[in-house]
Amino acid sequence: MLDILVQPRRNKRAAKKFFRKLLKGLQYVPRGIITDQLGSYAAAKKEILPSVEHRRDRWLNNRAENSHQPTRERERRMRGFKSPGHAQRFLSVFGVIASFFRPGRHLLAAVNYREIMRRRFTQWRELISLQTAI
Repeated sequence: MLDILVQPRRNKRAAKKFFRKLLKGLQYVPRGIITDQLGSYAAAKKEILPSVEHRRDRWLNNRAENSHQPTRERERRMRGFKSPGHAQRFLSVFGVIASFFRPGRHLLAAVNYREIMRRRFTQWRELISLQTAI
């Protein structure tokens, strides 16, 4: 997952805004992009990234869709966000923090996983204590 932008519409203008936000932080032009089959992505891509390959075949977007599952799970627990602004503020930070506390348990032995999590929680506590001191 590269970014999330909550918008009330999914038209060409919204897609162009999303692409600009996504590309703003990049220092290179991507070789290709994969989106769902929404037509507004293709229209926006033609204007903003004309030389980039755009793939929107079935099942290619699974990685992007699966990366949104923690967001959807959180949204279900909250019974929906109060507003699109609230959702955007939450989602812009949530992805970074969530990935910090999910080191890929299936790839690690239990001893290594516990050590990594111990270090990460220590870093988190230090960060929180620094912010409260300021």
